[in-house]
Amino acid sequence: MTESESDTPTLGYADALAELDAILRELEGSDVDVDRLAERVSRASELIALCREKINTADLQIRQVTVDLDAAADVDREQN
Repeated sequence: MTESESDTPTLGYADALAELDAILRELEGSDVDVDRLAERVSRASELIALCREKINTADLQIRQVTVDLDAAADVDREQN
């Protein structure tokens, strides 16, 4: 496992996205190193999974906040 792969769980969304962009630029280049291709695609897959996880977590947190806000608004309406 490379150092960057071991850091994936602590990598932030913006950093993961920047690394994905760098990998994409590398793979789109005309001088792609075939020996490194599988490694880069595998790393991209890890980063995509991390980004999806972070988006899903943020979505759940946002949904919970809106549920809490709706519940608080309902309580306010009932008290008035």
